[in-house]
Amino acid sequence: MATWWPRLRPLLLAAAFPAAMLAIWHFATIGRPGSLIPPPYEVWLELRDLAFGGINDDAYSKTLHIHLLASISRVYGGFALALIVALPLGMLIGRVPLIRQLLDPTIQILRPVPVTAWLPLAMIIFGLGPRSAFFLVFLGAFYPILVNTIFGVRSVEPRLFEAASMLGCSGSAQFFRVVLPAALPSIFTGTRLGLGFAWVVIVVGEMTGVQTGLGAIIMEARQLSRTEIVISGMIVIGAFGFLSDQLVMLIGRRLLAWSPSHG
Repeated sequence: MATWWPRLRPLLLAAAFPAAMLAIWHFATIGRPGSLIPPPYEVWLELRDLAFGGINDDAYSKTLHIHLLASISRVYGGFALALIVALPLGMLIGRVPLIRQLLDPTIQILRPVPVTAWLPLAMIIFGLGPRSAFFLVFLGAFYPILVNTIFGVRSVEPRLFEAASMLGCSGSAQFFRVVLPAALPSIFTGTRLGLGFAWVVIVVGEMTGVQTGLGAIIMEARQLSRTEIVISGMIVIGAFGFLSDQLVMLIGRRLLAWSPSHG
């Protein structure tokens, strides 16, 4: 028991709260026909039908892979674009005072505007469809990455630049030899938050008239009072958001093994 208990204990603790919530959900909904909240077993059957079919045989049966792939492409596409734009911009704002004075006030004004407020404007600019969803996901991931990159760059200790200059590293080379390695812990924190927000806003992004995607079927099922599909979509988003977060953490642990907070 002394060998396997330390490994099993975290898993048991992690499963205890979901198990308790499932039990409460089950006893609160079982035996109540006509309730808008289905019991867990009905949600499980719907999730199986979405994935494999053969239970309800309706328009949603065996379509999970289509909607999941559509949402994954928008989440990772918008997130990748946010990463490409936010990383260099954050490093420039954090390191170059002129650029910080020029751009930071505007960014701080736009940053509190919620993604839902951008929804009508996105549909006007990009039209109905995937481009609006892509833009909203990009926007949700952009600011966490940018803000944490700026924070990481501005937190670099000045003595590191002095040491680099003494070793002959100066100018733009300091971005790659000094700034980027020192700011990596904050950058990975922003990356993790940005990818999490990308999954958070996918439902809002797919309210823009797209026909496929987890957000699209959640909104359509809500209008049809198919709560079991709504909850199934939520479960899939949560599961794949969790897996995405674990992937970022794994990469971060590998690249930041030297950091006391991430190693």
